[in-house]
Order: sequence, then C-alpha cells, then structure tokens
Amino acid sequence: MSSFRAPVELAKAYRLLNHGPTVLVSAAHGGQRNIMAAAWAMPLDFAPPKVAVVLDKSTWTRQLLEASGTFALQVPTVAQVDLTEALGSSSGQAFAEQKTDKFAAYGLQTFQGDVIEAPLLEGCAAWLECRLLPEAAIQQTYDLFLGEVIAAHADTRVFSAGRWHFAGQDALRTIHHVAGGHFIVDGDAVDARPLTPRGL
Repeated sequence: MSSFRAPVELAKAYRLLNHGPTVLVSAAHGGQRNIMAAAWAMPLDFAPPKVAVVLDKSTWTRQLLEASGTFALQVPTVAQVDLTEALGSSSGQAFAEQKTDKFAAYGLQTFQGDVIEAPLLEGCAAWLECRLLPEAAIQQTYDLFLGEVIAAHADTRVFSAGRWHFAGQDALRTIHHVAGGHFIVDGDAVDARPLTPRGL
C-alpha cells in the first residue's frame, strides 16, 4: 500500500473530478474484472456525492459494472499516459476470451478498496469507489451511468485539505484526453481574487 494514499472526506470527493480529468473505470463480477479509460466523467452532486460516466455498450467493463452494481473511478497521472491510452484502446472482452485480463496482460499492480470488489490501480492520483445508481433509460439511451461515491482516496503529494497541488510533482499531474492518443496535462493553479462591482 502506498504510504501517500489517504482517505478523502466524502463531502470533498467531487473535487477529485471537478477539473475534468480522464479516468480509468474498473469493475469486477463473478471472478472476472476489467479496466478501461473514459474521457467523459464528472461529479454530479455533493451530498451524497455522485458521479456520472459514459460507457459504450460494447465495453466489457460496462457489462461487469451492470452485473455487480459497483465500480471504481481512478484518476491516472501523466506517468501513466501510455498505459491510459492502452487501456482505452484495447478490448477487455478480447482478453477475457483468451482467459486473461488487462491487469495480467499489462502487469498492473492493484489494491483492494474499502468497500467494492473492483480492483484499484496503484500509481493513480485519486480513487473513487462507487455504487451504481440504476437508471435504465439513460443507460440504454445515452450510455450514461450514475454512481454514488461511497469511499474516496487520493495521493497526498498532490491532493490534500480538499485541494489539488501539483507543484513539484510533474509525474503526478492529471491528464485530459483530447483525441487519437493526444492528452493535455494539468498545469499551474491560480486563485481568483474577489472583485467589487462598480458603483456598489
């Protein structure tokens, strides 16, 4: 277990996704597991914290998620950009048909979360364990899945006291997928100053 991994207060779990990073989605059911990349994920609510993620009908992770009723979102780092692209462009179903999975094929190191069965990937900047909130209509029509965050963790080197702070930790900066294997890396933070409207 990483000595830098620490729980995140659920009331602040939304901040782990609020800056719009690419995520890795993992799920497990019936002795099978998978992990995939997803560019479209976001926080949805504060209390209880909820998330939304788009998962195409063809994905093996989606099938495992629907069967188990749980899933995990992980926030990968720039050090994991090649892996993120590989996990997003390879088929978990194809690996399963060959009696293996992406975890074994790519030699992934994982750990068990607090609540759910899905494995969590070591080396990420943050992890959210989620319980599926079934909404059959939007799942089928829009491939949109909702989850309630029931446990969250982050790497304290880049997230603590409810804030991201990447300075001096370039390899742990989070990433945003644009298209075709092209990613943007999070840069420096800036805090807004209060403005007073004129005439008041």
